[in-house]
Amino acid sequence: MVDSDIAVEPLIDALAAQLDLELERRGVEAPALVGIHTGGVWVARELQRRLHAHPPVGTLEVAFHRDDHATSGIKAAVQPSEVPIEMDGRTVVLVDDVIHTARTIRAAINALFDYGRPAAVLLAVLLDRDGRELPIQPDLASRKITLPAHQRIKLRGPDPLRFVVEEKD
Repeated sequence: MVDSDIAVEPLIDALAAQLDLELERRGVEAPALVGIHTGGVWVARELQRRLHAHPPVGTLEVAFHRDDHATSGIKAAVQPSEVPIEMDGRTVVLVDDVIHTARTIRAAINALFDYGRPAAVLLAVLLDRDGRELPIQPDLASRKITLPAHQRIKLRGPDPLRFVVEEKD
């Protein structure tokens, strides 16, 4: 495992600035942030502190909506979702740390709609990694990265938040 040279705080600052501008451009006054467990929740909480709107934050567990149970199983530490926000008719900002294949995001969208029908869903991520398997792209991303297929990048935290590059098993 190798610490990466990607500083997290500047990425969160950049994402918050992009998100403030996008929400203003769309005329969204009461958005909700929903972070995907676990890294997306950490990022959503940091974004909440930096955004002008100070939106409420929910958390989303996607384990039961994933399409890869046959190959990876359900992870042992499944956490509950906490979506105390009315979703119907609201713009929801779905937050994750890294988008790679987009399978987590597909699962998150399925899980999100279990809580209502948002007016719109924006996807905000810190890192946009190459290697999509589904046609899902982030609306906002702090940085694009390319990694060899044998590596993955993970957000560790929560205090401090840091990226690490790992070799895949």
